[in-house]
Amino acid sequence: MLAVTNYFMEYEKMLERLYACLPESTKKHERFEMPQVESFIQGHKTIVRNFSAILKAINRDKKHLFKFIAKETATSAAIDDNNRLVLNGKFNREQVNKLIESYINQFILCPECKRPDTKVVEKHGVKMLKCEACGAISSVKGL
Repeated sequence: MLAVTNYFMEYEKMLERLYACLPESTKKHERFEMPQVESFIQGHKTIVRNFSAILKAINRDKKHLFKFIAKETATSAAIDDNNRLVLNGKFNREQVNKLIESYINQFILCPECKRPDTKVVEKHGVKMLKCEACGAISSVKGL
């Protein structure tokens, strides 16, 4: 019985050391909340007013999200001087929100723990998604 008790004490010490090494952002248990798209239609164009706020929340390169949205909408797009996304075509707010949710599910959230604490790393010439919360590394198509 003493050996089992020592085992659990040693295990708890290892867990405490591991927990102390985790980044502060992974210790928080709040839910990831994406800012809702603020867009409006002007003529035949859709303008996403808070594109820079969305980029800041997801911590990714604007070129990649820009290309993803342009590809998914099958239209041309641009980023104007005010860092707003301008899409050629009329898209309502729900459509753009769904596109951003799809992007987040594919390129931001960890496939193992579903946390947004990921970053893009390159391993052997292949871009991978590395989770800073659980340590999982997964390949991602299209990065």
